[in-house]
Amino acid sequence: MVINKKIYNRQKYLLSYCRLIKRCIVRLIALLFGYKRYAVNSIGIYHILHNNLQNNKILFGLYVNPMLTTRYLAYFVLIMKWITRERPKIDRLACPWLIKRFIDKDAEIIYVPFDQVTEKAKQLDATPFDVPGVEFTHYGDYCTFDYFIQKYQIEDPAVHTLAVIVRGADTDHHELAAQSSGLWAISAGLAFNYPDDQDLLEKGMIIYDGLYSWAKHLQKEKHTQQPFENLLLNVFNTYLKQKPGAKKIPAWAKELKEIIQDHIDTNLSLKEISKGLEISPSYLSREFSKYFEDLSFGEYIRKQRIEKAISLMQSSAYSLTEIAYLTGFSDQSHFTRIFKKHTGKNPSDYRKKNGKK
Repeated sequence: MVINKKIYNRQKYLLSYCRLIKRCIVRLIALLFGYKRYAVNSIGIYHILHNNLQNNKILFGLYVNPMLTTRYLAYFVLIMKWITRERPKIDRLACPWLIKRFIDKDAEIIYVPFDQVTEKAKQLDATPFDVPGVEFTHYGDYCTFDYFIQKYQIEDPAVHTLAVIVRGADTDHHELAAQSSGLWAISAGLAFNYPDDQDLLEKGMIIYDGLYSWAKHLQKEKHTQQPFENLLLNVFNTYLKQKPGAKKIPAWAKELKEIIQDHIDTNLSLKEISKGLEISPSYLSREFSKYFEDLSFGEYIRKQRIEKAISLMQSSAYSLTEIAYLTGFSDQSHFTRIFKKHTGKNPSDYRKKNGKK
């Protein structure tokens, strides 16, 4: 590789220059680029450079090659503040782990009630994540953990292995990775055992450290000792568990059920879904009830939303407004109307009668 000595010398000069007056230059750059939301310490600049020193921009009259920026200036660190919804389980534990292990080890993670995230983010100069309407959130089938990896260009293969597991657990798409259902079970159990979110995060960091070590060093290790044991398990799962005379469910129906489960909190269109399944909308509409409890598409969606709402009501962690949002209703009045139609009671009366834990 041919190195341009002129550029290289300027890079060396920039490095020495930053070392000499790092405190002043960091604060000046932070103010210059409007990074008020970060509590900048005496050596914080990496994130600013990452976002602003693109396309060979000029910094204080010195040429900066973006290909070398990270190499020479990665020792600079920002103390970041991140804020999200309280009572974390998957994404809101996995993302802080990723931040502290790969982005900023000194980052501050803040948990607040769902309806206070936006307001508190402004008050505390913190970056919100894993809430609707912000940059760091879900995109399509991908969760917030995936976006952090993409945003900060984390290329560690073990992290990418973790991403699939986290995505499967966070979206109830457990078939994506064999470990997803286990991660969900452990995370739910931790959340139940530790009511304090910071204590929960501390324990969650240990879980994700262990999962990362497995992904990096132990993926090929097998607990089952003999190969024939796996063969017997496969035979059992493939043949012996099949019930005689059971109605065969077509592949599109299985896929559709997973789509509905994963996107129950969004507006689902039969026409759009049919495109993804590559079958005609009319056929899908006509055949739907055969495999979905003799209900139409709209009836089945509403039934699933109400069932999820009833499940969420068992916990005091969510208000009725939050439950309405999490189950895909446009507002609380719409949620109340549909809930009463299905159960005969409005949500508040139902919760009082059944008690919330």
